[in-house]
Amino acid sequence: MAPLVLASESPRRLALLAQVGITPDAILPAAIDETVRKGELPRIHALRLASEKARKVESEWNGKPALILAADTVVAVGRRILPKAMDDDQVRACLKLLSGRRHQVITAVALVTPQGKLRTRLAETRVSLLRLSERQIASYVESREGVGKAGGYAIQGRAEMWIKEISGSYSNVVGLPLTVTVALLEAGGHG
Repeated sequence: MAPLVLASESPRRLALLAQVGITPDAILPAAIDETVRKGELPRIHALRLASEKARKVESEWNGKPALILAADTVVAVGRRILPKAMDDDQVRACLKLLSGRRHQVITAVALVTPQGKLRTRLAETRVSLLRLSERQIASYVESREGVGKAGGYAIQGRAEMWIKEISGSYSNVVGLPLTVTVALLEAGGHG
């Protein structure tokens, strides 16, 4: 069986895979430019980035033929893609925008097979947040939990108490839709 290479350094993705009994043989993060292109819609953006990550790791992998698994998660309000919050100000801005609203979490999963074929799947989950007070936002910002997270929050942490409703895959919101990922891996010959 070809080795499985995870093109991500996300501890959440690694933990989700472990949850379903999958352990990558190697982890090789893909450093790519994740800038949103002008007019690029959320689904297209996620698919492009996941595909680019998978192809980049494929080009860097010096082992035998492998399964290269990559993913990209996007938080969007309508057509607007929220950033991966890199500092307190971005976390605050994201939470103010998401407060009391419904948003989409879209994850594209890409798999390069040992034969070099690229396969992709997409998962979309709708999430509604309660209306947040300035104090709640300030407390969350202070926790630093939202830094480095798409949309400025982590559902698997303190922010879960603000989730009013979720429609779709919970693991997608964490960062890797397990149903889609396992189906893609099985179709690619893993397991």
